[in-house]
Amino acid sequence: MEIVTNRETNAVIAELQGRMDAVTTAVFDKWFVERMDAGEQRLVLDMSGLEYISSAGLRSLLAAAKKIKAAGGALALCGLSGTVAEVFKMSGFLSIFTVKDSSAEAVLALG
Repeated sequence: MEIVTNRETNAVIAELQGRMDAVTTAVFDKWFVERMDAGEQRLVLDMSGLEYISSAGLRSLLAAAKKIKAAGGALALCGLSGTVAEVFKMSGFLSIFTVKDSSAEAVLALG
């Protein structure tokens, strides 16, 4: 998995690309810890380049959402499509996360 990070005025937008599974979740976890350590509190995860997500990926996202919320921040997702969108729908995670179509909408949803 590759993560391309862009800084907007009000948030950090991360484009997740490839697969988020038991092997690659560590890449996201490391990236997330670095953002938290840097004091970033408003994150948007653009999942339009994500081809696959496993239960390990879902757990990692859930843990990140809990950590950022506890720190007073916010996390939003965008760009879910194909099998990734299906996994979120079937797992009930659409009701857990703020999910928008575009990164611009997701940034606005962060408040």
